[in-house]
Amino acid sequence: MYAISLGDDGAALRPLEPWRAEEFLAHIDRGREFIGRHNSLPDVVTDLASSRAFLQGYADRTAADTGRIAGIWSDGTLVGAVVLRRLDAAQGVAEAGCWLEPAGTGRGLVTRSARILIDWAFRERGVQRVEWCVASVNAPSIAVARRLGMTHEGTLRQSFAVRGRRYDEEIWSVLASEWHAAHQG
Repeated sequence: MYAISLGDDGAALRPLEPWRAEEFLAHIDRGREFIGRHNSLPDVVTDLASSRAFLQGYADRTAADTGRIAGIWSDGTLVGAVVLRRLDAAQGVAEAGCWLEPAGTGRGLVTRSARILIDWAFRERGVQRVEWCVASVNAPSIAVARRLGMTHEGTLRQSFAVRGRRYDEEIWSVLASEWHAAHQG
């Protein structure tokens, strides 16, 4: 299986497939409260069966070319993931997202990983627009959108709920032409 180095700090990006369900569940368990602050994933992945089902859902999306998931490993431990929650090559749009457990924060792992995934969507799948949807209170994820060169397009007020609390959702995006101009080569 392949791994893409994220630099010289021992971090790598690699496929996150259903056979890794036990490792994925352990990752979610380590970060359950932290991840669950702005993301419902920890309420979906609660046991081995739901972990396997979640990863199988992304395997099915990969097979249908409608989404992708890649795990972020640091020194051999799964600490997060980046996803294309939605991929519509015919319409030329995708929505990227991410999460990390606390052990993975503060080192630029999401920015480096998202750059690889977004670049793949533009160069390999020919999408013209990648969106990043984030709770307005999630300052680290908004900082990632900025580092990726995205533009804030607007805010959907009280757009979604996590654990009984409603959140405003910011929509950020980057267009293929902007991406290619910033990442020539």
